[in-house]
Amino acid sequence: MIEIGIAGKPNAGKSTFFKAATLADVEIANYPFTTIEPNVGIAYVRVKCVCEELGVKCDNCIDGWRFIPVKLIDVAGLVPEAHKGRGLGNEFLDNLRQSEAIIHVLDASGSTDEEGNEVGVAQHDPCKDVELLYHELDMWLFGILKRNWDRIVRRISLEKRDPAKYITEQLAGLGFKEWQVREALKAVGSDVLNFSDEKLQNFAFELRRRRMSMVIAANKADKAPEELLNKLLSLQEIVIPTSAIFELTLRMAAKNGYIKYLPGDSDFEILKELNEKQKKALEMIREFLKKYGNTGVQKAINSVVFDLLNYIVVYPVEDENKFTDSKGNVLPDAMLVKKGTTARELAYMIHTDIGESFIYALDAKRKMRIAEDYELKNNDVIKIVSAK
Repeated sequence: MIEIGIAGKPNAGKSTFFKAATLADVEIANYPFTTIEPNVGIAYVRVKCVCEELGVKCDNCIDGWRFIPVKLIDVAGLVPEAHKGRGLGNEFLDNLRQSEAIIHVLDASGSTDEEGNEVGVAQHDPCKDVELLYHELDMWLFGILKRNWDRIVRRISLEKRDPAKYITEQLAGLGFKEWQVREALKAVGSDVLNFSDEKLQNFAFELRRRRMSMVIAANKADKAPEELLNKLLSLQEIVIPTSAIFELTLRMAAKNGYIKYLPGDSDFEILKELNEKQKKALEMIREFLKKYGNTGVQKAINSVVFDLLNYIVVYPVEDENKFTDSKGNVLPDAMLVKKGTTARELAYMIHTDIGESFIYALDAKRKMRIAEDYELKNNDVIKIVSAK
């Protein structure tokens, strides 16, 4: 399952974002370090189910929308010099290791300083929080490299090892791929035997850029001054105006039957009689939805999976005519796979035995046999034929 880290300074709304996305029971409070141990929960990407295109009815979507699970990890709040162990820095950085990408939840209203303390709206530049997270990640990676660099260089020199392959092996616990290391080395110069500290820091920077992609959830956008939001939106980043508290309010109201609402909707339908306070709160949220199209929470999750990580959705079936599994369930599974995944690789993802006994694959939409090296497309419906 895809794992996404939720990062940011204390009091930016990380835990609210996490709860809004997962409805997990987590502590939310208006003070730094609410999160000490990482919270782990299940959120979902939202996609249009292929059942409508196929003209069949499935029981695995809601109003034509398929929700596919991903894992969210809400880590401890970030403070300056976290890479030196300040605050809960070591835990913060270590907990991000397992994430494929990061959602950086920041306070777009500028009402909290770099430590997470309340200072009043527009009293802090949220763009500095973006710089802080990047700096801390870079210095954390630099520290790991620096501690081991003499040994790495010695082994590369004595054993005539390929630098990119050997460094990748040493960074395996951080989830780096060889292509990421190779590209980072190319960007800074591959003469690793003569790296200065400055060159090593540049290498850490290039590694982070390739390994730790992120979407910025400009949280508290419901009270953020336009000039601060516009400044964030002008960054060369994916920035999504977000109100985690509005999303949480809608999710809880829907859960309790007061409204009809799906995560990512641009509006909601009131189902029960509300008091004046409830009506006023929902009307405020509706104005936000009219302005931005959604609360930003679902959009941030989808953006990480599809825009940053380049996943697509594929539907494996056993009966290519009815689009069912062996028990007659229509479109029972929707799988997130990387762009470029082949039919044979999909077979291995379904089960190792199926991959090993793979014979061929069938495009169920076109009723055509496809090659084992056929690169899957978004919304493909695929039947795998194997000897098992």
